[in-house]
Amino acid sequence: MRFPHPFPPRRARLARDRSAVHRPAPAGAPRVSGAVRAAVVGGGIAGLTAATALAERGVAVDLMERRDVLGGRVAGWPTRLADGTPVTMSRGFHAFFRQYYNLRNLLRRIDPDLAMLTALPDYPLRHSGGARDGFARVPRTPPWSVLGFTVLSPAFTPSGLASMDPRAALPLLDVRVPDVHERLDGIGAADFLDSAGFPEAARHLAFEVFSRSFFADPRELSAAELALMFHIYFLGSAEGLLFDVPNEPFPAALWDPLARRLERLGAAVRTGTAVRTVRPERDGFTVVSGGGAGGERAEHYDAVVLALDGPGLRTLVEDSPGLGGPGWRAAVGRLREAPPFLVSRYWLDRPVDADRPGFLGTGGYGPLDNVSVLERWEGEAARWAARTGGSVVELHAYAVDPAADRDAVRRRTLAELARVYPETAGASPVDERHEWRRDCPLFAVGTWRDRPGVRTGHPRLVLAGDLVRTPLPVALMERAATTGFQAANALLALWGVRGHPLLTVPLRGRSAPLRLLAAAWGRLPSAADAAADRGAAGGRRR
Repeated sequence: MRFPHPFPPRRARLARDRSAVHRPAPAGAPRVSGAVRAAVVGGGIAGLTAATALAERGVAVDLMERRDVLGGRVAGWPTRLADGTPVTMSRGFHAFFRQYYNLRNLLRRIDPDLAMLTALPDYPLRHSGGARDGFARVPRTPPWSVLGFTVLSPAFTPSGLASMDPRAALPLLDVRVPDVHERLDGIGAADFLDSAGFPEAARHLAFEVFSRSFFADPRELSAAELALMFHIYFLGSAEGLLFDVPNEPFPAALWDPLARRLERLGAAVRTGTAVRTVRPERDGFTVVSGGGAGGERAEHYDAVVLALDGPGLRTLVEDSPGLGGPGWRAAVGRLREAPPFLVSRYWLDRPVDADRPGFLGTGGYGPLDNVSVLERWEGEAARWAARTGGSVVELHAYAVDPAADRDAVRRRTLAELARVYPETAGASPVDERHEWRRDCPLFAVGTWRDRPGVRTGHPRLVLAGDLVRTPLPVALMERAATTGFQAANALLALWGVRGHPLLTVPLRGRSAPLRLLAAAWGRLPSAADAAADRGAAGGRRR
């Protein structure tokens, strides 16, 4: 579908995929009339998006973030190495896929050409058993993308393909949003793959890499989320599976420029400001922030956007007894987090080999899920590496057992790096940083309907974030940005003000023959199938 371009024609078009779905901006006045104040609680992607969308329409926005830095789970903060170098630490690598239309549209506010992003040449995958994969040579346009990947991937051997049950896999070819959640949310991702008989190598090398991108064990992840990712990144989009990364640390490349733009629009960006409680009033809300030695501050707002992670949202709702109805409050209280994950960054005294990619997804290497060589794309790391002759290497371990010995996991992850890149075995860290976090939403089996949506039941209280349920085909950072725009649009509509357009991958599988095939022959695994598959898998493991 062709769609109006929000930037002048000389700019690159927003979507390579001509089937991308454009949702025009809801109609209304260009700006609010009179004084309208809104509090946006949370300074991650969702909060920054909502604050930007509201401030651009003349709303007086106060953006409040409890930490001293913006960006949420894509934040960065200053630290100093043992050699005296000031550097930026973060929670690690994030891939800015080309399907992230709404996030990229937010970033175009600070640079229409997105010069702060640089493309990585491939999305390589490597398994300890020797199998390797990548997406640089895979066609981007469905259905040739999946056919090309199947032909080119060593994970799909003739014997492995022969053992598959194609009927059980067919629902992947006809993903419809939000119907996919009605059909597959009651099934685990691992059970779904078991029912289809996916070859073991393909599961480890491809599908489980995707599922662990949600920081979850595939046994816990909803099959609907796995199918949705397959649709977003593969069969539903012609953007392909290659991605961009910021060419400087997150604050310098993304959030500091966006904060400056917000302030030019008249918004107040208040970091280091914890919101304690939100009280609904007859004509709006009282938001209480601060506390401690600085004292509390109570302010009146016409509307509130809650753009918090799960723990933050639960805490604020618990401390705001008048906020929302019983059902909504209970749904917020049931939100769960994925297991802990580890980000380890090492500033090494020698370089990794020159042919190592900037990013590598791994499987079969114990807790190690991926390896990044930051100087391949990030300016700050490249300058340090050029000056010292070393390398900046980052390791991720997802879905770690909460009861695991964290020091042991950290040591094992580093040991696995030496298996992946043997030249690091003799390297010594000049310095190192380790971040353990557990604040990513868990999209567990059967929880989609129970997740709160953008609207809360109170017309001037809205939610935004990657934990928020939305009927659009978005995930991860793009879900955060999309719900940020949706939250702002919901409020702007109340004041008769024009909203903001949205762009997504198609809402259903784009190949009509494949959709017909899936409808005619596809089958979903039953609970009995899933139980049998779990038993068979257990027998194989024994």
